[in-house]
Amino acid sequence: MATIWRLPQALAETGKTRTPWYQDITRGLMVRPVKISVRAAGYPADEVKAVNAARIAGKTDDEIRALVAKLHLARKAVQ
Repeated sequence: MATIWRLPQALAETGKTRTPWYQDITRGLMVRPVKISVRAAGYPADEVKAVNAARIAGKTDDEIRALVAKLHLARKAVQ
């Protein structure tokens, strides 16, 4: 079962605040949210962890963008 984190949990896991978090999404450096109800969205925990691991490993922004794109494509494969 996949875990979906709401924004406060995702922020706590990355150590970021809202503005840098949304800037990273815009720049393709963090995964986009998924809808979990009509008025709520969250972030797949495994995807956030993968991006964190890439940052810890010292990956470049371009490598992280490629990872995020790959993660987004994997979402579509499940559907």
